[in-house]
Amino acid sequence: MARAELVSEVTGKVWKIELQVGAAVQEGDTVMILESMKMEIPIEATAAGTLVELCVAEEDQVEEDQLVAIIEY
Repeated sequence: MARAELVSEVTGKVWKIELQVGAAVQEGDTVMILESMKMEIPIEATAAGTLVELCVAEEDQVEEDQLVAIIEY
C-alpha cells in the first residue's frame, strides 16, 4: 500500500484530533486542528484511505514540517 505523510504547516500546538487510528478518510477530511498564534489551522487528508498512525497527541507542540499522521491508500 502507498502511504501519505501529513505534516504540520506551522509551528504550534495540537489543539484537537478529529479522527482516530483506523478511521476511513476521504481526501480533504480534517484529521486534526493545530493552534498557532491564536489561529486554528486544519491538517487535512491528502488522499482517501485509512488513518494508520497518529504521531502526535492533543496538547503536543509541533514544528513546521513535522510528521503528524500517516494514511495508507
